[in-house]
Amino acid sequence: MNPEDLRYTAAHEWVAPSANGQTARVGITHFAQDALGDIVYVQLPDAGTTIEAGQSFGEVESTKSVSEIYAPVTGTVLARNEQLSDEPELINSDPYGAGWLVEIEPSDPGDIDDLLDAAGYAALTEQG
Repeated sequence: MNPEDLRYTAAHEWVAPSANGQTARVGITHFAQDALGDIVYVQLPDAGTTIEAGQSFGEVESTKSVSEIYAPVTGTVLARNEQLSDEPELINSDPYGAGWLVEIEPSDPGDIDDLLDAAGYAALTEQG
């Protein structure tokens, strides 16, 4: 997955809409995983859970801290990355690929367009 093609939140989540725009994969950015350090545990919602934009829907625990994961858009969780139960370090090694967190069905797929583009996210992280 090319980070240039993704959408982003100010809380360091990325969103990759599917080709038809009806679903989206969500993860945390390289910037976020780098700041967290070695990830040792991930708590994710079950499929069927409704998540609300801006609200916490899970946690990522690293050797440094525990961080909330925030929903980029409102929608329903279709799937979670079960591989992270045994291999949470995938978030460190491949944050835009095998380290994805959940797949969601947005209530309004157009909300994804309102998120930051790659240039906007880059500007945000450079300010930090």
